[in-house]
Amino acid sequence: MGDARATAKVRVNGAPAEATLFCTEPPGAGGGREGGPEFRWRCHGGTAAERVLSLDADVLGVEARGKEVVVKAFVAVDAARLVPCAAGVGKGGERKRCRRDYVFEMAAGEDAAADWGDRTRACLDSLGRPKRLFILVNPFGGKKCAKKIYQTEIKPLFQAAETQYHGHAREVASSLDLAQYDGIVCVSGDGVLIEVVNGILQRIDWEEAIKIPIGVLPAGTGNGMAKSLLHSASETYSVPNAVFAIIRGHRQSLDVCTILQGTKKFFSVLHMTWGLVADIDIESEKYRWMGSARFDFYALVRIMNLRKYYGSIRFVPAPGYEAYEDAVKQVENCTVECQEQDVKSVCSYQGPSVEFQGSEWRSLDDPFVSVWINNVPWAAESIMEAPGAKFSDGYMDAIIVRDCPKADLLALLMKMSDGSHVRCFRLSPGHLVENPKRGGIIDVDGEVIARGEGTCGKNQIQGVMCYGPPIQMTVHRALATVYSPK
Repeated sequence: MGDARATAKVRVNGAPAEATLFCTEPPGAGGGREGGPEFRWRCHGGTAAERVLSLDADVLGVEARGKEVVVKAFVAVDAARLVPCAAGVGKGGERKRCRRDYVFEMAAGEDAAADWGDRTRACLDSLGRPKRLFILVNPFGGKKCAKKIYQTEIKPLFQAAETQYHGHAREVASSLDLAQYDGIVCVSGDGVLIEVVNGILQRIDWEEAIKIPIGVLPAGTGNGMAKSLLHSASETYSVPNAVFAIIRGHRQSLDVCTILQGTKKFFSVLHMTWGLVADIDIESEKYRWMGSARFDFYALVRIMNLRKYYGSIRFVPAPGYEAYEDAVKQVENCTVECQEQDVKSVCSYQGPSVEFQGSEWRSLDDPFVSVWINNVPWAAESIMEAPGAKFSDGYMDAIIVRDCPKADLLALLMKMSDGSHVRCFRLSPGHLVENPKRGGIIDVDGEVIARGEGTCGKNQIQGVMCYGPPIQMTVHRALATVYSPK
């Protein structure tokens, strides 16, 4: 890369200044500011403090045009930060950002501008940012505006391929030549992300394939994963912030939950629900035109006509939660065996190898209003149901409601706050308390995996599980990787 520091006389947006490009950590940097390569400059003839642009945290790219170096930035609302000032913050401590260009006119002319452009691009390359991304666009998610969002806010940055039908992303991820790409990006709600994870884990080379980072650009109804990732970094929830997180290339490990029923298997990264929350999520589909407001509206409808379901729950508590509920002996452990093909064992991912026969299982009995098992803090952009959930701690957060006055239940849904932690969870769903001929819905990451008798609508995925027999959910810690703002 040559010298790690370059200084030049410039005009910054028309004002004379002296600028320095640091391609490594500058001497004396700190003060809570993100370190690494950066631009620093101070305008002449004024009392303004030194200004700073971090190449990692602020800069999208750079272009040399004649004797000008144009730095394309995505900065906090206070523009270039004062040293050692923190980034601009919005409501709730979230950082707000805006798109801005900084034009450095080099006093030494075009050769100096070309040199600074080359140096800056080399600095950006050293950050390990992804350059080859395969993008999946779901044109049917949310208010069906993913194409518009892609065209207006994302297309200038990425080369893409659009999904054509439900389940297409899963097929693509199961056969894509991943060696050609640095990452996969989903322009959708959470549905395409789930398809991609399931497709990757169906591959024979899943152990290598699952290492590819997955980016999430919110363009659906729920957008729980994008909201969780941005909130964890105190970034404002927005499409541009999600795009910038992918451009920067920072990564976050993510737990993957395996859901088993006999030989049937499904993988989850968000949540599993049964009862009230599943009914709200799936039955509100007919109000999709309302966007995320459909959840609030239909929650009120369902609470006013509250349902309860018979069933049983068994779980292995996380350390510190062993005293919850009654102890019970565990029955057989759910496993799926590899199939033999041509005398060679050819297996996709079979789930975590953890055994729970010797664990202290606990029990809860019916009736139940709602069961909600969570892997990330946010279920949707406006629903933070599990604030203590971590992306890669190896545990699930459980919210279980057996009985509750309607007014209190409505207040609970409006202000989600806490849950109990489990390592392994088993659900045996039963029929509606008021109607023994009607069952419920089991919803995993917005996909129906099991429907009871009497529920309306068609199954959304092939290989759907049966409603009634036990369904077991276990966690593989930090199995997948997603792009994260930090």
